[in-house]
Amino acid sequence: MTISGADVDFISQVVRARAAIVLDRSKEYLIESRLQTLARERGDESVADLVKKLRAQPNGPLRDQVVEAMTTNETSFFRDIHPFRAMQDTILPELLVQRGRERSLSIWCAACSSGQEPYTIAMLIQELIGADPSWRVRLVATDIDTQMLNRTKEGVYNQFEVNRGLPAPLLVRYFARHGLNYQIDARLRNMVETKFLNLAEPFPPMPQMDIVFLRNVLIYFDVDMKKKILAQVKKVIRPDGYLFLGGAETTMNIDDQWVRSTVGRATVYRLQG
Repeated sequence: MTISGADVDFISQVVRARAAIVLDRSKEYLIESRLQTLARERGDESVADLVKKLRAQPNGPLRDQVVEAMTTNETSFFRDIHPFRAMQDTILPELLVQRGRERSLSIWCAACSSGQEPYTIAMLIQELIGADPSWRVRLVATDIDTQMLNRTKEGVYNQFEVNRGLPAPLLVRYFARHGLNYQIDARLRNMVETKFLNLAEPFPPMPQMDIVFLRNVLIYFDVDMKKKILAQVKKVIRPDGYLFLGGAETTMNIDDQWVRSTVGRATVYRLQG
């Protein structure tokens, strides 16, 4: 290790204060490797030099760069396929009937990373309703990492990324090739609204959501923060809405107002009553 224990503790405190992400001493290697990458990108002499600058200005722009470096941006199209099959086969068709009068659908993808999740959902919706102008679909993609939000806006993915989970017919139908990369169709990019949102802070005004994807996020928080986040989600999800969590996540023993059920082979959470 080239980073001191004191610096590890300091970085952990900064990240937890800003984003509520818990990084203990077991994450020393992760902290050092990601700070090394950030230091190289910034032109700092070393990780120690970067930490020294952060100590001098703990609330400056460098803080947000460090927090972004500590977030995990692992994602792919149709990741963990079962939630999307449940969406395609059951949930979206049912909601299209239930919302038939208002012809409006709102979906939120929290911690959207580079956008594969919201664009997967956009493709499913496009397959179901096509270009029907009578439907207003709002797909909100949020993240704490501004670089990831910019990537989501651009909707550009390399060969490796489109090969991970994306069926070939959808690649042909919804992507245009530009050199070595592929850009998703403007129709779908226009469906996705990107916003900065820190889950550890009070949520900004949001529409009432029919579906919330909050997958593989709660695992990074302590129990108290999980309770706060789920309490805020309850305020923005419709009474008959659907909440998707990651496979290793649950509301059990955290918030008993959520009822766990299955749709196909997917686990969903819905508000009692």
